[in-house]
Amino acid sequence: MQFLFAPIIGGLSDSVGRRPVLLVTLFILGLDYAMMAWAPTLFWLFLGRIMAGIMGASWAAANSCIADVASPEERGKYFGIMGGAGASGFVVGPAIGGLLGSVDVRLPFIIAAALAIGGAIAGHFLLKETLPTQRRRAFTLKRANPLGTLIQMSRLPVVMGFLTVIFFTQLAGQSQMSVWTYHTKLVFEWSELEIGLSVALFGVILVIVQGGLTGKVIARIGPERTAMLGFFISMPAYYLFAFASASWVMVLGVVIGGLGGLTFPALQQMMSERVDEDAQGELQGAIASTMSITSIFGPILMTGVFGAFADKEGVYFPGAPYLVAAALLLIGVLLAAWTIRKVSPIPNAEAVQP
Repeated sequence: MQFLFAPIIGGLSDSVGRRPVLLVTLFILGLDYAMMAWAPTLFWLFLGRIMAGIMGASWAAANSCIADVASPEERGKYFGIMGGAGASGFVVGPAIGGLLGSVDVRLPFIIAAALAIGGAIAGHFLLKETLPTQRRRAFTLKRANPLGTLIQMSRLPVVMGFLTVIFFTQLAGQSQMSVWTYHTKLVFEWSELEIGLSVALFGVILVIVQGGLTGKVIARIGPERTAMLGFFISMPAYYLFAFASASWVMVLGVVIGGLGGLTFPALQQMMSERVDEDAQGELQGAIASTMSITSIFGPILMTGVFGAFADKEGVYFPGAPYLVAAALLLIGVLLAAWTIRKVSPIPNAEAVQP
């Protein structure tokens, strides 16, 4: 759903403004969580997940606010802070959900509904519109769909290059999302608590790196070098995961992998600099769609590889998905290096005041 609707949400925010799109989607998301809390059958639960996917595409509009109010050279810093905020939720959310779920299985959805609706109400009073009327464009379905958005982005070779980089790197990341629990249980006999703590550790590192370090590193060495630095720091993580013989090696891989959080905000900055001010939502929609499509095919690929090498037939190598991920990441790094060679400075970039 996010793959299909992120370009629509992003395009709408370019047309009517960020504020109404964010507030409406957040409010509907709250109603959706309430529906999932009430759901009497699996049909209603799946319907709720569909709606959550559609409304979750508001990520595109949220990031567009940063492009509206930050100067091009500072956007990476604030994209990083936004990523750090998301990582904070990634750490705290599962812990709260697990605690509430132990009381009642529907309680996490009730609290999620209250948080989303409360966020919409708070946004009504606190969030000002960031996109001036003179910088808006007409909404058209010809552009506000995954194919139309990609066609539009293909006119900007650097942006299209980085979208391809994001595809390969996010597809590599699906190895952790898809098989981490199975792998650590099978090889190291980790408990649910240990698995949860390892995920939380990754989130904490992302908060520190994206929320605190990214802006400083970009300001010091530029977004191009920052992106490549993040890649090269994080690349060994997948090899550690693949060949780890002890739990501490996995933990070391988590730490190293988290340091790769430098890369994504730097890529966002370089793409945002090269897109017209009335198409920032469209760009963020394209990024969200690219990431979402890896969430569609990635789990199928990674669990398939894990299943083929984690049973007693043939070669036993449960770390195989991480080698596949390492190969995908290498492709992404090579594409990033090739694309960065085409990056030229943005002349006369001026800050846009909120």
